[in-house]
Amino acid sequence: MKENLLKKEFKYRDVQRARNIIKKDYNARTLEGVGYQKSFEKKKEGDIWEEDGKSWTLKNGIKQSVSKLDLVRKDVTKPLLCPSCSSIMNYRLDNKMWKIHGICYDCVIDMEHKLRVLGKYAEYESAMITGNLMAWAEDMQVYVEDILQETETHVTEEGDIEDWRSNTDEQKRKVLVNMQDYLSQVTKAVDGLDTKLK
Repeated sequence: MKENLLKKEFKYRDVQRARNIIKKDYNARTLEGVGYQKSFEKKKEGDIWEEDGKSWTLKNGIKQSVSKLDLVRKDVTKPLLCPSCSSIMNYRLDNKMWKIHGICYDCVIDMEHKLRVLGKYAEYESAMITGNLMAWAEDMQVYVEDILQETETHVTEEGDIEDWRSNTDEQKRKVLVNMQDYLSQVTKAVDGLDTKLK
Protein backbone atom coordinates (compact mmCIF):
# COMPACT_ATOMS: atom_id res chain seq x y z
CA MET A 1 0.00 0.00 0.00
CA LYS A 2 1.08 3.43 -0.80
CA GLU A 3 1.33 5.99 1.89
CA ASN A 4 -0.99 8.93 1.34
CA LEU A 5 0.87 12.16 1.90
CA LEU A 6 -0.76 15.51 2.21
CA LYS A 7 1.07 17.89 -0.06
CA LYS A 8 -0.73 21.04 1.09
CA GLU A 9 0.95 23.26 3.63
CA PHE A 10 -1.36 24.74 6.26
CA LYS A 11 -1.30 28.46 6.94
CA TYR A 12 -1.21 29.89 10.45
CA ARG A 13 -4.83 31.08 10.33
CA ASP A 14 -6.04 27.61 9.27
CA VAL A 15 -4.27 26.01 12.22
CA GLN A 16 -5.60 28.69 14.57
CA ARG A 17 -9.15 28.18 13.25
CA ALA A 18 -8.89 24.42 13.84
CA ARG A 19 -7.68 25.04 17.41
CA ASN A 20 -10.60 27.43 18.01
CA ILE A 21 -13.08 24.84 16.74
CA ILE A 22 -11.60 22.14 18.98
CA LYS A 23 -11.80 24.49 21.97
CA LYS A 24 -15.40 25.36 20.93
CA ASP A 25 -14.45 29.03 20.80
CA TYR A 26 -16.19 29.79 17.51
CA ASN A 27 -15.90 33.59 17.68
CA ALA A 28 -12.18 33.80 18.47
CA ARG A 29 -9.82 35.58 16.10
CA THR A 30 -7.65 33.68 13.72
CA LEU A 31 -5.43 36.58 12.66
CA GLU A 32 -3.66 39.27 14.58
CA GLY A 33 -4.67 42.75 13.50
CA VAL A 34 -1.99 45.12 12.33
CA GLY A 35 -2.25 48.88 12.32
CA TYR A 36 -1.89 52.09 14.25
CA GLN A 37 -2.79 51.95 17.89
CA LYS A 38 -3.07 55.14 19.90
CA SER A 39 -1.04 55.27 23.07
CA PHE A 40 -3.33 54.93 26.04
CA GLU A 41 -2.67 56.74 29.28
CA LYS A 42 -4.79 55.93 32.32
CA LYS A 43 -6.48 59.06 33.68
CA LYS A 44 -7.52 59.65 37.27
CA GLU A 45 -10.60 61.43 38.57
CA GLY A 46 -10.25 65.21 38.19
CA ASP A 47 -7.31 65.11 35.73
CA ILE A 48 -7.36 67.80 33.02
CA TRP A 49 -5.57 67.25 29.70
CA GLU A 50 -5.40 68.67 26.19
CA GLU A 51 -6.47 66.53 23.24
CA ASP A 52 -7.08 67.74 19.68
CA GLY A 53 -6.95 71.38 20.79
CA LYS A 54 -9.64 70.92 23.46
CA SER A 55 -9.47 70.54 27.24
CA TRP A 56 -10.91 67.40 28.82
CA THR A 57 -11.47 66.18 32.36
CA LEU A 58 -12.65 63.00 34.06
CA LYS A 59 -15.74 63.44 36.28
CA ASN A 60 -17.48 60.46 37.88
CA GLY A 61 -15.63 58.12 35.51
CA ILE A 62 -16.91 59.94 32.41
CA LYS A 63 -14.74 61.94 30.00
CA GLN A 64 -16.16 65.47 29.72
CA SER A 65 -15.02 68.55 27.87
CA VAL A 66 -13.92 71.57 29.90
CA SER A 67 -15.67 74.75 28.84
CA LYS A 68 -15.08 78.39 29.68
CA LEU A 69 -18.65 78.53 30.96
CA ASP A 70 -18.31 75.69 33.48
CA LEU A 71 -17.94 78.11 36.41
CA VAL A 72 -20.99 80.09 35.31
CA ARG A 73 -22.96 76.88 34.80
CA LYS A 74 -21.97 75.75 38.30
CA ASP A 75 -23.21 79.03 39.82
CA VAL A 76 -26.50 79.02 37.90
CA THR A 77 -27.46 75.35 38.21
CA LYS A 78 -29.56 74.59 41.27
CA PRO A 79 -28.03 71.79 43.34
CA LEU A 80 -30.00 68.82 44.66
CA LEU A 81 -29.26 69.74 48.29
CA CYS A 82 -29.32 73.15 49.95
CA PRO A 83 -25.77 74.35 50.69
CA SER A 84 -26.93 75.74 54.05
CA CYS A 85 -29.06 72.99 55.59
CA SER A 86 -28.39 69.99 53.26
CA SER A 87 -32.11 69.32 52.72
CA ILE A 88 -33.48 68.31 49.31
CA MET A 89 -34.41 71.33 47.18
CA ASN A 90 -37.55 70.03 45.43
CA TYR A 91 -40.15 72.53 46.68
CA ARG A 92 -41.48 74.86 43.95
CA LEU A 93 -40.33 78.02 45.76
CA ASP A 94 -36.79 76.64 46.16
CA ASN A 95 -36.07 77.55 42.52
CA LYS A 96 -36.93 81.20 43.09
CA MET A 97 -35.06 81.45 46.38
CA TRP A 98 -32.01 79.75 44.87
CA LYS A 99 -31.86 82.40 42.12
CA ILE A 100 -32.15 85.25 44.64
CA HIS A 101 -30.31 84.05 47.76
CA GLY A 102 -28.51 80.82 46.83
CA ILE A 103 -30.27 78.79 49.57
CA CYS A 104 -33.58 76.93 49.93
CA TYR A 105 -36.93 78.49 50.83
CA ASP A 106 -36.87 77.21 54.43
CA CYS A 107 -33.42 78.74 55.01
CA VAL A 108 -34.66 82.08 53.62
CA ILE A 109 -37.59 81.97 56.07
CA ASP A 110 -35.17 81.25 58.94
CA MET A 111 -32.81 84.05 57.81
CA GLU A 112 -35.64 86.60 57.57
CA HIS A 113 -36.94 85.53 60.99
CA LYS A 114 -33.49 86.08 62.51
CA LEU A 115 -33.33 89.52 60.84
CA ARG A 116 -36.72 90.43 62.35
CA VAL A 117 -35.57 89.32 65.79
CA LEU A 118 -32.39 91.42 65.47
CA GLY A 119 -34.38 94.41 64.15
CA LYS A 120 -32.53 94.53 60.83
CA TYR A 121 -35.36 93.35 58.59
CA ALA A 122 -36.27 96.89 57.43
CA GLU A 123 -32.72 97.40 56.09
CA TYR A 124 -32.84 94.03 54.34
CA GLU A 125 -36.24 94.81 52.83
CA SER A 126 -35.15 98.25 51.61
CA ALA A 127 -32.01 96.78 50.05
CA MET A 128 -34.13 94.21 48.18
CA ILE A 129 -36.63 96.84 46.98
CA THR A 130 -33.97 99.34 45.87
CA GLY A 131 -32.03 96.58 44.14
CA ASN A 132 -35.13 95.56 42.18
CA LEU A 133 -35.94 99.15 41.23
CA MET A 134 -32.38 99.89 40.15
CA ALA A 135 -32.28 96.75 38.01
CA TRP A 136 -35.58 97.75 36.40
CA ALA A 137 -34.29 101.29 35.77
CA GLU A 138 -31.11 99.93 34.15
CA ASP A 139 -33.19 97.64 31.92
CA MET A 140 -35.37 100.57 30.88
CA GLN A 141 -32.28 102.69 30.15
CA VAL A 142 -30.97 99.95 27.83
CA TYR A 143 -34.40 99.80 26.18
CA VAL A 144 -34.39 103.56 25.55
CA GLU A 145 -30.87 103.40 24.11
CA ASP A 146 -31.96 100.58 21.79
CA ILE A 147 -34.86 102.67 20.55
CA LEU A 148 -32.52 105.59 19.88
CA GLN A 149 -30.22 103.38 17.81
CA GLU A 150 -33.03 101.60 15.99
CA THR A 151 -33.21 101.98 12.23
CA GLU A 152 -36.39 103.01 10.48
CA THR A 153 -36.39 100.13 8.01
CA HIS A 154 -36.72 96.45 8.84
CA VAL A 155 -36.23 93.28 6.80
CA THR A 156 -38.95 90.63 7.12
CA GLU A 157 -38.44 86.86 7.05
CA GLU A 158 -39.31 86.83 3.34
CA GLY A 159 -36.58 89.40 2.62
CA ASP A 160 -38.91 92.33 2.02
CA ILE A 161 -37.79 95.73 3.32
CA GLU A 162 -40.48 97.54 5.30
CA ASP A 163 -40.47 101.22 6.19
CA TRP A 164 -41.70 101.87 9.74
CA ARG A 165 -41.63 105.67 9.75
CA SER A 166 -45.22 106.10 10.90
CA ASN A 167 -44.17 108.33 13.82
CA THR A 168 -42.38 111.55 13.11
CA ASP A 169 -38.97 112.18 14.59
CA GLU A 170 -40.44 114.91 16.81
CA GLN A 171 -42.96 112.51 18.39
CA LYS A 172 -40.27 109.93 18.91
CA ARG A 173 -37.97 112.49 20.52
CA LYS A 174 -40.75 113.62 22.91
CA VAL A 175 -41.45 110.05 23.99
CA LEU A 176 -37.77 109.41 24.63
CA VAL A 177 -37.34 112.65 26.59
CA ASN A 178 -40.36 111.77 28.74
CA MET A 179 -38.95 108.27 29.28
CA GLN A 180 -35.54 109.62 30.33
CA ASP A 181 -37.20 112.11 32.71
CA TYR A 182 -39.24 109.29 34.22
CA LEU A 183 -36.12 107.15 34.69
CA SER A 184 -34.28 110.03 36.39
CA GLN A 185 -37.26 110.51 38.75
CA VAL A 186 -37.25 106.78 39.54
CA THR A 187 -33.54 106.79 40.37
CA LYS A 188 -34.00 109.89 42.59
CA ALA A 189 -36.95 108.20 44.34
CA VAL A 190 -34.90 105.06 44.89
CA ASP A 191 -32.05 107.12 46.35
CA GLY A 192 -34.52 109.00 48.57
CA LEU A 193 -36.17 105.77 49.69
CA ASP A 194 -32.77 104.34 50.49
CA THR A 195 -31.79 107.33 52.67
CA LYS A 196 -35.17 107.40 54.46
CA LEU A 197 -35.02 103.75 55.43
CA LYS A 198 -31.47 104.05 56.72
